[in-house]
Amino acid sequence: MGSLFSPRANRSFREASVLAAAILLIVPLALWAFARTPAATGQYRAYAQPVPFAHTLHANGLRIDCRYCHAGATTAAMAGLPPTDVCVPCHLDGLLRSSLFTPVRTSLTTSRPVAWRRVTRLADFVFFNHAAHVQHGVECDTCHGPVELMSEVYQAAPLTMEWCLQCHRAPERYINLRDTGISGWKRTDVARSQATVRHYDVARLTSCTTCHR
Repeated sequence: MGSLFSPRANRSFREASVLAAAILLIVPLALWAFARTPAATGQYRAYAQPVPFAHTLHANGLRIDCRYCHAGATTAAMAGLPPTDVCVPCHLDGLLRSSLFTPVRTSLTTSRPVAWRRVTRLADFVFFNHAAHVQHGVECDTCHGPVELMSEVYQAAPLTMEWCLQCHRAPERYINLRDTGISGWKRTDVARSQATVRHYDVARLTSCTTCHR
């Protein structure tokens, strides 16, 4: 009695098995790699805003502190945006009447906020508290990058879990003494960085429930 399958069928089955195994290995790895690319994380992505607000002028040229507009950063989970009537008094009437400020005038007339588009976005299943970070020595540019130099604000960091855990595992490498004005210290300055961690009583929080609640 002859064999049920020909040698060619056996060879085809082996090749198909190897291909299936390769797909089962390669596809998850490819998805894992893609999830860490800027195309998936939104890193470097900028959005056109209804009003071309110039951080280069306000934060760099005029040296306005980030917390003047984003007041919630020091007291709440959300940094927030200022109401329109807070921005208006800083500008001359001639500029307010220009076409550039049309969305601002509409906002004042209708009592509806300007429809700013969010640039830096975390996944919905991640909880982030601005106050917990800002009050413990994390500078704004640690996560947001050099906003004062951006002509159009973009998401500077990948905001992946791996990226966040770098700081949670070794906070002494990323925080600074805000109240003394010290800036630009080197990560190799172990004594100062450890003193900063003790000053703010920073804990190395790496449990899942720290961010996933």
